[in-house]
Amino acid sequence: MTDPQVALFMLGIFILIVFLGFPIAFNLMALGIGFGYFAYYDPNRMWRAYNRLDETAGWWESARLWVEGLFNNRIFDLFVNQTYTVMSNEVLTAVPLFLFMGYIVERANIVDRLFTTLNVASKNVPGSMGVAALITCALFATATGIVGAVVTLMGLLALPAMLKARYDQSFAAGIICAGGTLGILIPPSIMLIVYAASSGVSIVKLYAGALLPGLTLVGLYLVYVVGRSILQPSVAPRPTAAEVPDLPLVKILTMLVVSFFPLAFLILAVLGSILFGLATPTEAASIGALGGMLLAVAYRAMTWQRLRESVYLTVRTTAMVCWLFVGSYTFSSVFSYLGGEQVISEFVQSLNLTPFQFLLLAQLIIFLLGWPLEWSEIIIIFVPIFLPLLGLFDIDPLFFGILVALNLQTSFLTPPMAMSAYYLKGIAPPDVRLTQIFAGVLPYVGMVFIAMALMYAYPQIVFYLPEQLYGR
Repeated sequence: MTDPQVALFMLGIFILIVFLGFPIAFNLMALGIGFGYFAYYDPNRMWRAYNRLDETAGWWESARLWVEGLFNNRIFDLFVNQTYTVMSNEVLTAVPLFLFMGYIVERANIVDRLFTTLNVASKNVPGSMGVAALITCALFATATGIVGAVVTLMGLLALPAMLKARYDQSFAAGIICAGGTLGILIPPSIMLIVYAASSGVSIVKLYAGALLPGLTLVGLYLVYVVGRSILQPSVAPRPTAAEVPDLPLVKILTMLVVSFFPLAFLILAVLGSILFGLATPTEAASIGALGGMLLAVAYRAMTWQRLRESVYLTVRTTAMVCWLFVGSYTFSSVFSYLGGEQVISEFVQSLNLTPFQFLLLAQLIIFLLGWPLEWSEIIIIFVPIFLPLLGLFDIDPLFFGILVALNLQTSFLTPPMAMSAYYLKGIAPPDVRLTQIFAGVLPYVGMVFIAMALMYAYPQIVFYLPEQLYGR
């Protein structure tokens, strides 16, 4: 086999292992080191240690030199260097801080206050409880960036309230599942940090570029909720006075000040300090983590147990992301060294695609990968395969990254592997069937596609803020 054939064989084995369900980070490292040993094999380097053996050497010295010769391969140097590169990456330093902020906010009992307040404030809006749940999901998802946590918590809090208010089960489930995924796209998104580390694109520009598309998607969701509530009132009946009392304006404003504005201010302060150059993402994430702790203290929700859980979950998730990076960097280095990247590049060029066709093909592949894989695995492992091809089609990696972030919304919403639906089913009442949840999320998949079509038709939705704030 030629080296490029070995590279493609290596990629095929990895895809097979992914579908078998083995831990991906360790598989990447194992395949990278295993095939790298073959790729970087140098007989002279290997036998250099063996040649130092002589007849007078003892068994211990002989064994040591044999082991030294066995490991005298550049793949081990590469693996160590890649590990150090990932652990010292300044962009990735923001990941644990934003995760800690999210886990603290999740445990600070903020969400129930927020949902109750927005439900009262939006009482006169069609589908008011759905609107309140969607806005709560958007804010909470933005603060945490953890889809499973948002969907689970909102499923425990908002779903029973909507069902009690006679909302259609499918309609209510779709709102929570779709709203819970918004943190993937809306800054400060952890996914965009990971993409920035993979692509080399400025995280500040990514945040600026993602802001308008994120608000566009939220707007489409709200239009759907309100519009369907008007056209089909049976799915979202207006609340009675017993369900949502009429409160004085002063009381509503007080509730907003207590529950809505603190979290909104924290998010805006973190995001604004990044966008306007007042702080680096890592510094802003530090302030966000501190702000989350202060909010928890202010709401009297900070306990030693919750703090310990937040630290543990932060360390576990950060370790997963970082080891995925280590495995991906090692795997991709060996894959490129064997000529696999060149084979893919030549194959794509032979298809004579236009830039628009290439974008459609890339997004289709990412859409399909979203069924069996998490977003972190797609961004760290598969997106870097497309990045070297962007220059061939004169596609801005910033624009490509925002499209990928939009696309990954569908990975949590598209049956049969819609993880948001499974998160919700796990805590939903028994009479809420999985098929009902699937039916509820499908309209939101369509709205994601509409948002992507708008990005294709009007790229300035992505580029306007980065150009205004930072120039071309």
